[in-house]
Amino acid sequence: MAPAWNSPCEVDEKLPFAPSAPDVLVDSPLAPEPVAEASARAVSLPAPDCRRADAGVRWAPPMDPVTLDQLRVFLSIVDVGSFSGAARRLQRAQSAVSYAISHLERSLAVQLFDRSTRTPTLTEQGRALLADARLVTDRVDRLEERARELSGRAEPRVSLAVDGLYPLGRVLCALAGLRQAFPEVQVTLFTEMLGGVVAHVKDGACQIGVSAPVVEQEPDLTWQPLDRVELVSVAAAGHPLAAWVGPIPSAELQAHTQLVITDRSHLTAGRDFGVHSGMRWQLADLEAKHACLRAGFGWGGMPLHRVREDLERGTLKKLEFEGVESVTSFEALLVHRSGFRPGPAATWLIERLKADGCH
Repeated sequence: MAPAWNSPCEVDEKLPFAPSAPDVLVDSPLAPEPVAEASARAVSLPAPDCRRADAGVRWAPPMDPVTLDQLRVFLSIVDVGSFSGAARRLQRAQSAVSYAISHLERSLAVQLFDRSTRTPTLTEQGRALLADARLVTDRVDRLEERARELSGRAEPRVSLAVDGLYPLGRVLCALAGLRQAFPEVQVTLFTEMLGGVVAHVKDGACQIGVSAPVVEQEPDLTWQPLDRVELVSVAAAGHPLAAWVGPIPSAELQAHTQLVITDRSHLTAGRDFGVHSGMRWQLADLEAKHACLRAGFGWGGMPLHRVREDLERGTLKKLEFEGVESVTSFEALLVHRSGFRPGPAATWLIERLKADGCH
């Protein structure tokens, strides 16, 4: 009896085909013939040539199943622009991110990223599969949300990203109420600057964001106004600008180091916000900026609620500029993906944030 193949191209023509005998009892009437005899007949059969044009079938290794987690890692790398950034966003080791992508590429039998450059860039195949990956993750998210709606139960987790300029106390008040209303719901809270909040929402790492208006309001996101945040320019009491009498001219600002926030996402690349000096220190978070201001390393803008006590104690001084109001403000925005269907806990949190957190 000739051995059978599931596909004419499942055999490597370089190796003799010798199927192993199945595990059977020795005294079974269905015990196979000796392996040597089966091997002899198998070797005599011509191996199919999968390289021939008339074979009609190309050999391909069996694909491992693609996981939803692998797709989310793929999308995070694309949205953040690096493996290390995706690892920080997903709170994993970079080796785990690289492992997930290598397995995804092996499962799909394509190379998704070109790693020959300093930062990974999508290959042609990666760009072609990007929209499909987003579609799959979005559909699964909607499936889970719909299932929760039908069951009437609260979602297991609520994730929130908040701009560092926004008063965190208002968010904590809202979360305190959430904890009482939904004690079993877990919370993931990120604090980011500039485009970082929207980046978390876009890649699905967070369901809800509280952002400053620094990113174009894209149609795939839903935006709702919250309250206003006041900003003030300050310097340490011993800084030369703090001793300036009257409004400070723009030329004088150019002579002093300005402390500015840098965006860890790519969403505001090439854009400046309130930068007046060519000499600048770039800082990744507001806490570091606050400390550098108090140390007298330069001047810069801060949310008024963060420096109010410093101004009252005199450790920081408010600066006034020519032609610019000494205190400015912006309207914070609540943002989520347009297809997002919040569960009971997320709905409660959104409404509380819109009501100013503690009201």
